[in-house]
Amino acid sequence: MTAQLPTVLLVDDEEHSLAAMRMALEDAFDCLIARGADEARAHMEEQFVQVIFCDHRMPGKTGVEFLTEVRERWPDTVRIIITGYTETGDMISAINEAGIYQFLTKPWHPEHLMMVAKNAADLFQLTREHDRMSLEMRYLSRSVELKLEEQRKALREGMGFETVLRAGNSPMNPVIEQARQFASFDVPVILTGEPGTGKGRIARAMHYASLRSDRPYFEINCTAVDDDILEMELFGARRGAVPGLSGHKTGLFQKADRGTLYISGIADLSPRLQLLLLRAVRDGAFRPLGAHEMMRSQVRLLIGCHRDLRHEVAEGRFNAELYYALAKVTLDVPPLRARPGDLAILAQTFLFDAASEHGKPVHGLSDDAIQFLMDYDWPGNLRELENEMVRMLIFSQDVLLGPELISRHILQATPSHPLAVPGESETAVDQVLIGTGTLKDRVEQIEMRILRETLTRLKWNKSRAANELGLSRVGLRAKIERYGIAEPQRQSAGNGEENSQEEE
Repeated sequence: MTAQLPTVLLVDDEEHSLAAMRMALEDAFDCLIARGADEARAHMEEQFVQVIFCDHRMPGKTGVEFLTEVRERWPDTVRIIITGYTETGDMISAINEAGIYQFLTKPWHPEHLMMVAKNAADLFQLTREHDRMSLEMRYLSRSVELKLEEQRKALREGMGFETVLRAGNSPMNPVIEQARQFASFDVPVILTGEPGTGKGRIARAMHYASLRSDRPYFEINCTAVDDDILEMELFGARRGAVPGLSGHKTGLFQKADRGTLYISGIADLSPRLQLLLLRAVRDGAFRPLGAHEMMRSQVRLLIGCHRDLRHEVAEGRFNAELYYALAKVTLDVPPLRARPGDLAILAQTFLFDAASEHGKPVHGLSDDAIQFLMDYDWPGNLRELENEMVRMLIFSQDVLLGPELISRHILQATPSHPLAVPGESETAVDQVLIGTGTLKDRVEQIEMRILRETLTRLKWNKSRAANELGLSRVGLRAKIERYGIAEPQRQSAGNGEENSQEEE
C-alpha cells in the first residue's frame, strides 16, 4: 500500500507563482492551492494540512495576518512566508508575530523550495511525535521533556543531517547512514577526508543525533596553532600560568564535559600534546596549565583528519596508543570531485545563500555554467565551491549567472576524475606539459583550451575574442570549426527562451 503524501497548502494571488510552486513540489507532496486568505481558510477547515507556503503581499489579508490566524486555530501546521528581497527587514518582527518557521525570498529555486518543504514536513512529524511521547512519558522527570525540546530546537536551527545537501543517488548517502548509526554509540569516531569536504558539518549533526544532544558541542582546529596556545585551549590554564593571562582560562575539555568535542587537524599535534590527549581520552583526566591537581571530564571525541593516521603511525609521526584509543570506528567523507551529481544542488544552494545574505536577487546558474563547474576537480572541495559562488555573485550583472563569470583556471580545466590523487591537482597546461603525445598535438590541446576559455569569458563575442587573441575573425572561425568547439545556446533570464550572443 502506497504511503499517503504529506499535504502542503500554497497560497498566492498570482497564478504563475502557484503553478511554479505546485510543479516544484507535486512529486513529493499533495498540493492544495488558494488564491487568497478566504480560500486558504476553507481548505484548512476541510483538509489535514501539514505545511503552508503563503505569499506576504496579497489583496485583503496579508500573508502575516493570515498565518497569525492559522497559528491560533491550527498551531501544529508549519507556516512559511514568501517575500521579496525588499521586504526581508519587515519579516524579522513578523516571524514572532505569526510564529513563522521560515521565510523564503523571491526568486526561489525549485530545489531550495523542495528542501524547505521537506524540512517543514519533518518538523511537523517530529512535533506530532513529540506530543505523543510527552503523553506517554508524563510520569518521567522534567529532564526528559527538556531533552525532547532540545531535539526539536536542533532541527529548527538546522543542525541535523538534513543540512548535508546531496542528490538522491549521492555517494554521501551511505556516509550519512553510517554517521547516523555511529551517532547513537557513545564512542570516538575518526572522520577522514580532504580539507573542505564537510567533516565538521557531519560531526555536528552526529552530536545532535546522539544521546548527548542536550549537552555542549565545541570545535577546535589544531592546524598551525602554537603548542602552548593549543594546550591552553584544550585543557585550560590557571591565572599567571601564561604571560598576559589575568584570570583562569577554562579549557574545552571542561566546557564540553558530558558533551561532544570535535578536534580537526589532529595529525598536526606535537608528540607532547598527543600524550596529553591520550591521558584525557584513556583516563578522562587532564591538568590545566599551572595547576597542581588533575581535573576529570567525560567528553565524547569526534576527530577530523585529512591524512591517513594509520600511515602516520607506521611512519612514527603519530602515537599508536592514541590512534587505537580514538579509532573505534572511522568514517570516510568523499571529496567533491567524487560527487558530480551533488554539484548542481550545492552550487545553487551556495549561490542562493550568498544572494540572500548580500541582498542581491538571482535566478540561479545557467546550464552551461553548471557544466563548466562539473568539469573541474575542486581541490578545495566545498569551501572552494562556496567561494566561487560568492565571487560569481559579486561580478554578476544579470539574475541568471553564466559561465563567463567563472574563474579562468576553472574554465581552462580538463574534466575531473573521481579517482584523481588528492593534493596532486594540476592546471590544464601542467597536465599537457607532463603528458604524452607529439609537440603539435600538445600545443593544439593548449590552444583549444585557451580558445574555449576566452570565448566563454567574452560571452562568445567573436569580434572581441579575435581582437584579444590577435586573430582575424575568419581565422578565429576556422579554429573554432577545426577544434569542434560548440557555441552554447544562451538562456534568457526573462522568459527562458534561447538566443545566440550577437557579435559587435
